[in-house]
Parts: sequence; structure tokens; C-alpha cells
Amino acid sequence: MSVPIKRTRFRKILIANRGEIARRIARTARRLGYGVVAVYSDADAGAIHVREADQAVRIGEAPSAQSYLNIGAIIAAAKSSGADAVHPGYGFLAENENFAQSCRDAGLVFIGPSPEAIKAMGNKARAKEIMLAAGVPCVPGYQGADQSEATMLAQASKIGFPVMIKAVAGGGGRGMRLVPDTAALPALLRSARSEAQGAFGDPTVILERAIDDPRHIEIQVFGDAFGNAVHLGERDCSVQRRHQKLIEEAPSPAVSPQLRARMGAVAVTAIKSLRYEGAGTLEFLLDSRGEFYFMEMNTRLQVEHPVTEAITGLDLVELQLRIASGEPLGLEQQDVKFSGHAIEVRLCSEDAAHDFMPQSGRMVLWQAPTGARVEHALQSGVEISPFYDSMIAKIISFGASREEARSKLICSLEQTAAFGVTTNQGFLMSCLRHPAFAGGEATTAFIEQHRDALLAPRKDTPSDVALAALLLYVSDPNAQPRRSGRSLAATFPAPVRIEFDRSVHHVEIVRERDGTYLANIEGIEHRFEIDELGCDIVRFRRNGVAQSERFFRDRDRLYMLHHGVTLAVRDLTLAAPATAAATASDGKVRAAMNGRVVALLVKVGERVAAGQPVMTLEAMKMEHVHAAPLPGTVSAIDVTEGEQVTTGKVVLEIEASVQPV
Repeated sequence: MSVPIKRTRFRKILIANRGEIARRIARTARRLGYGVVAVYSDADAGAIHVREADQAVRIGEAPSAQSYLNIGAIIAAAKSSGADAVHPGYGFLAENENFAQSCRDAGLVFIGPSPEAIKAMGNKARAKEIMLAAGVPCVPGYQGADQSEATMLAQASKIGFPVMIKAVAGGGGRGMRLVPDTAALPALLRSARSEAQGAFGDPTVILERAIDDPRHIEIQVFGDAFGNAVHLGERDCSVQRRHQKLIEEAPSPAVSPQLRARMGAVAVTAIKSLRYEGAGTLEFLLDSRGEFYFMEMNTRLQVEHPVTEAITGLDLVELQLRIASGEPLGLEQQDVKFSGHAIEVRLCSEDAAHDFMPQSGRMVLWQAPTGARVEHALQSGVEISPFYDSMIAKIISFGASREEARSKLICSLEQTAAFGVTTNQGFLMSCLRHPAFAGGEATTAFIEQHRDALLAPRKDTPSDVALAALLLYVSDPNAQPRRSGRSLAATFPAPVRIEFDRSVHHVEIVRERDGTYLANIEGIEHRFEIDELGCDIVRFRRNGVAQSERFFRDRDRLYMLHHGVTLAVRDLTLAAPATAAATASDGKVRAAMNGRVVALLVKVGERVAAGQPVMTLEAMKMEHVHAAPLPGTVSAIDVTEGEQVTTGKVVLEIEASVQPV
């Protein structure tokens, strides 16, 4: 006898998220005929997701991630806008059982699992207990209530170093630290708890044995109110930095059809035991022997869900909406078919060469590539805020084979123009091109194992420097128009001084009577023929080969997309000679990024050693510890905990110790 379907009707959805997440949810909601309501903090008042919504409600004052965590404000926004359902997206409150319960209490449909399921699986400690009881293999560890440092030290020693510290709430690598030995545990425990408190409002952590060189494999699952459940295969998310994913793909090159069936069966059994409804992801570590261990369950849609959509042909947001409205899943396991290969990269505003330091500022030019799926909420001139995640876009490629998908993705990255803010674009291409990734061999240790090769400095050629100087010269908005073609005018060398890729170069530019440009660097001439000079693209010939470069002039700065790498060039021709820059020897500690001071680790009058941590700054959900540049005594602290600071601000001063003669 069939179970009667009890539909829960809703017509307008409030999306309790921002940026590309809100746009992604809205796209499917609109296709299915639902109205869309956006929410925003003051930082997002002019954002694309706000402008594209049918209605938008302000929920926060000063720009802060906390605005999107205000449950009362979001419920009030839903009521005032007439929304009768809420989609949490896949961040902020997506895994908060109190939010799901508040929606239920307010008579709103929560498009996600029940509060009970979120509570059971959203807490890593409780989730492991449930999985162990169900016979699912789990990573050995400690998930007890006693959170004292003494207990943590004793349990870590019992587990055996190295161990992982993990926040019980949330995900995304926040509140996670690798502890190599006993001595490192107290500081890393404090750091993990601080980050977890800031990101999730809960400082509780668990400990797990660190598995050597594993793969990070996750299984996408769906369940409905009628007891139906399926898995949609796996995603390989092994390429990570700071325990946060950078590249995801489906299927995994390390998972055979037999292993996929085993892992999928475990995942489906687990969610059936929970009577789980909606989208979920079970995350596993896969060791070199092919054994897998449960880590955690994410009771939401994942950032990387597009790769699963690509190989299954399913719209996962549509499945969420249909399940939330009371419909059955409409899929049995044999109905799920896999085809081709998909890879996603996360374009982040961060400086890979400087420990992936988050970056903020103005995106002066944004042009997405063609021929790929791009999820973003960017536009030229938008401000990249320090208050939210550093991921600013996702680029997804699909091919009949893994190699086709990889090649397409590299081409897409080469076409992407993200000027004005430092991004990891070049680093992502280095990862995709690396033989270990190309061969399907990348594990979670990939970036650390190949760091030198992946971060190898780009080798500037004199001809590249010459091109940069020429572009600055011909794009100068204050100069006479510089057209191609012959001229009878006399030509004189024009000196140009530029900062190119952190180095200063002196170049002389000469325009010949035949229209050719000569750029002279240290006595060597480089010849260019400009065929077309547009507002953001130049077409030229060098050594008889026609080429083009995308660029953008922003006052004394010029950005150019050069062989897929964004380079920033600065015109120093009219600038005063550089004075000696402030260095570490002056004893001043300067903020390395825009961010919030979350911890002052020293006091005025305290003696410190060179390299000793003195302050922790948080930006884009990541913490960065600042260290003393020299030994001495703290003479001044120029900030307070909780204060928002800008890059370069002096936060702390140290009076150097007197060196013995």
C-alpha cells in the first residue's frame, strides 16, 4: 500500500545567505516558479544577489558576518516580505538546528533536514557516536564532554601524535588544527577554539588520529519523508590548504565502481537510520589501502555540488525544493547514472605566495570565462570585503574524460580576468598542471608535498617587462593619442620606470616612423607592432607572432592577464624616488591584512622573543598570527581586541633589546 503524499505548499522563498550561494538557489527557485527574497547586511546593500531578488530585506548594520547569523532578524524578514519558506544556502545558518527550529515555530518551511537531524549529525562528537553505533568505520579519537586542557593532553597522548583538533560545529576547515606533538597542543587548542567560537559560536572541539596522506572523499546523499534514500556518487576534495578545499572533482580517480558501491551503501544506510530528509554529505578519509573512515556529516548542500550535478544531470537544489514541499524523492538507486568527469576550482581572494593570506579591496575588472559554468556574485568595481569567506567564484568544467575536463578548466582560468585584488588564479593553474594532479594522484598532502613547485616564482623575461612598460606608456590617459601606423614626426626616447612583479625596471620607449615601438631594457631592444589598442585589450605582433593581452588601466596601475596569470604593473615614472621602507627592524608590528583583532597575546612591558606570537587577526573566517619581528619589550599596543584594522596599520610596538657591545 502506497503512502499518501502530504504536500506542504509554499510560493515565496527567503534565501538566508549571500553572494553566489544566494544567486545559485534563486536560479532554480525561479525556474520552478517560486518568488525570491534576499537578505543583506550594509556591506551587501548594492550586491548582485540583492538587486536580482524580487524583494530584499536589510538585516544588519555595520558590515559583518554576524548579520547573516541573526536568526530573529531573518525570521522577521521572512514574515515582513511574505515568504513562507526559507532556504539557508550552504553556509552561515545552514547547519544550525536552532534556526531550523525557529523556522518551524514561525510556520515557515525550512528547506533542509529537520532540526533533530541537524542536531544529531551537525555535532561531530554526536555524529561519530551515531555512526559507531551503526557500525560505520570512524577515525579513532576523543569526543568527550571534558574539554579541559589536561584531559585533551592526556587523550591526545593516548591517541598518539600527530592528532587533529576539530570544532564540533560547522565545517569548512574552521576550528581545525594539526598537532604534531605535545608541546604544540596548548597554543593550537586555543587557536582552534577561538576560531570555532568566532565561526560557529561554539568552542567545543574533538580530537582524532591524523591519518597519513589520505584522500578526502565525500558521498552525496538525499532522503525524503517516505523513507527513500539514494547516493549520487562521490566527490574527491583532496586538494586543500589550511584544511579548506580548493579543487573538487567527480568521480574520484581513486574510487573504483566496487568501492563506490560500498561507500554509497554505508552512506545510505546511515541516513535511512536517521530518517533523514533533504540533501546531505558524508565525508570520509580514504587511506592508501582502500580503507575508509567516517569523519563528519554536513547536513546541507555543499559548495562543490555542481560537479555532482554535471555527472548526474540532476539539479540538486530542485531536489531539495521538491522534498521540502512534501514530494517523494522520485529516484531509486538504479535510476542514478554517471557520465563524464567534472572538476571545480575555488577562485579565492588570497595571496598563495604568502601563506594564502586573505585579501580584500576593489575588484577593478571582472570578466568571467566563456565555455564553463561559473558561479559568482562579482562585477567590476565591487569591493571584496574582509568580513566573509575568501572564495569569490567557482569555475566548473565538464568533459567526457578527466583529462578533457582538466584541460578545459585550465583554458577557462587562462581567460578569467580578476583585476585589482590578489587571487589564487595562478596557483590553481599550477595545481591543475602538476603531474601528480594530472595523474590523479593528489591526496590531502598534495599542496604541502609540492609546495615549492606550485609556488615557484614566475620567471620574468625581459620581453615581458618590455611589454608591461609599453602597455603603461600607450595606455596613459593623459598623453597624446598613440596610434599605430607611420608618422613623419621625429621620435625621442621616453623613459619609463615601472614596478613589475615586485621588481623595479627602467625602460626606454621609442616610436619609430614606421609605427613600430621599441622598448629598450639594459641596451637590448624589443620590437612591438600594435595592430589595435582598445580600452581593455591590445592586439600586437612581437617577432612576427600576433598576440593579444587583456588589460585594465587604473590611474598609475595597470593589470594585465599574461599567459593566464594576472600581473600588476605600477607606473613609477613621475613618482618620487622611493625612500627606505619601514622594515621589521623598527620594532613595529603591522597588520598583514584587513581584519579584526581577535586576540592580543602580550601586554605592555612584557619581554618577547623574535618570532613569538603577539596578536591574532581574523579575516574571511581565517585566523593569522602576527609575531614579534625582533627581541625586546612591548612598548605600546595600538589596538584593542575586537577592533577592525586595515592592512599596514601599526598594531603593536616593540623596543629592541640593547645588544651587548
